[in-house]
Amino acid sequence: MGEQWRAQFDAEVSFANGGGLRTEGFRLDIPGREITDDDLAALFVRHLGLLMVADVRISAKTIIAEPHKGGRGVAVDGSGADRRLVELSHVINDGMTSLPGWPGPRITEWLTFAASRERYAPGTEFHVARIDMIANTGTYLDTPAHRWAGRDDLTGMSLDRLADLPGVVVRVPAGIRAVDRLMLAPYEVAGRAVLLHTGWDAHFGTERYGAPEAPYLTGDAAQALVDAGAAVVGIDSINIDDMSPAAAGVRPAHSTLLAAGIPIVEHLTGLDALPPSGFRFTAAPPMVAGMGTFPVRAFAVVNP
Repeated sequence: MGEQWRAQFDAEVSFANGGGLRTEGFRLDIPGREITDDDLAALFVRHLGLLMVADVRISAKTIIAEPHKGGRGVAVDGSGADRRLVELSHVINDGMTSLPGWPGPRITEWLTFAASRERYAPGTEFHVARIDMIANTGTYLDTPAHRWAGRDDLTGMSLDRLADLPGVVVRVPAGIRAVDRLMLAPYEVAGRAVLLHTGWDAHFGTERYGAPEAPYLTGDAAQALVDAGAAVVGIDSINIDDMSPAAAGVRPAHSTLLAAGIPIVEHLTGLDALPPSGFRFTAAPPMVAGMGTFPVRAFAVVNP
């Protein structure tokens, strides 16, 4: 077995909801001989399971050749005979607003019960509705083709990226807009659906939903999720990227996640009903060729 390394350092932590902590001479297993302060801070936050971290300042760092001592993991899955289903999708209604300024769906009748009676035997009748909508309606899934020409569309997404995935909920404190790398650091995300619970879904269907202060995922945090192997990333805000004027139309979270083949689910709702972990997540759209986005019936199966 090759030589193993540990970092010894001082750390000063401040929390998004107030307060802080300080450590001196802390030692932590690291994957190699070199590690940046940013990577060490993220590893430190995850090792201690710290939530709502705003900032970590590393000082007095030294690298020591020393056998690994192990770390504390985060329980993710539960099991049991009983279960409950949690709805995570918005209802799609005629004329509703998903994105301010974008057209809402039109739901009409293509075949009424009355008109169908001419086609079938006496006492037999059917109703067929019609919906005309843009793909970005209600709660929907983005595939790589939404951002990158020539990449996988709805038909190219395998079910193992969309259905029955172990999930983890990241609780975002009220008043925090940017979900950054440190906020994600405590969570085990490899192979999981990472759902960002911001509470912004309370404004869905109102003008405030599209306000500049809507929460979002930073580009750096999106890269951290790619590096850690997340399977799906979802958010209950209007967009996974910053839509404020200051962002100038740049979409780093979309660009990074979709370039890596990680689908995105936007406009989730009901994440407050989920536990931090121990559930399975599904958000599977129909296989429509040539489309990069489409509404989904997103839901979770929670085991006791």
